[in-house]
Amino acid sequence: MTALLSARQLTVRIGQKLVCSELDLELEAGQRLAILGRNGAGKSTLLSTLAGLRPPESGALLLQGQAYADLGARAAACLRGWLGQHRGDPFAASVLETALAGRHPHLGRWQWENRDDLAHAKAALEEVGLAGLAEREVQTLSGGERQRLAIATLLAQAPRLYLLDEPLSHLDLNHQVAMLELFSRRSRQQGVALVMVLHEPAQAWRYADRVLLVHGDGRCEQGSRLEMLSAERLSALYAHPLQVLDHDGQRCFIPR
Repeated sequence: MTALLSARQLTVRIGQKLVCSELDLELEAGQRLAILGRNGAGKSTLLSTLAGLRPPESGALLLQGQAYADLGARAAACLRGWLGQHRGDPFAASVLETALAGRHPHLGRWQWENRDDLAHAKAALEEVGLAGLAEREVQTLSGGERQRLAIATLLAQAPRLYLLDEPLSHLDLNHQVAMLELFSRRSRQQGVALVMVLHEPAQAWRYADRVLLVHGDGRCEQGSRLEMLSAERLSALYAHPLQVLDHDGQRCFIPR
């Protein structure tokens, strides 16, 4: 089976900072990978490279066995979806119109959205709890509502691979859990793969199968959540001693 995402001997650098060196990574359908690291370690830079939005210094990056350049932007967007940290709304648009933008990779050059596209957008708004705001102007939304709208737009896109850069920004606790449950449900039921930059190791324990630790000096470690989410590894990663507490199959991490 061809992996959805493959990185081979990938080296990523931003300025003089080495993010990763000769990283090998494969992600198959249904797998969930969390990326953890300190602020400034290069997690977002690595994720945007995996999304094909910036070139690596060296190495190969394949999306379902093909290079991004060979696929082209439209075909790549049908396979992988990107949720970045920053977004702007320079033009007036309704919540529904914004969600419909997620369908654009599936349209031909001169095609307009049809009933099926509209159904996808409305279903996505329903999933994130924004169905009642479909006619609202985007500029009137709160930060948390705008984040959920960005997630809805990504859901309407319906890619097979989701690349999520801090997807919980601006969300309160109940919406954080709801959005992580939503993505995990898609992974289980539809076989989509997830790559998520997260800040909380406990969330990585609950919602990821594998973990990639980015140390910020070119070193990266990857493995199962059980292997990577230990007190020893996380204390080294965050440069602060942590204690692990296990309860009912869940794991939390307490600063000493």
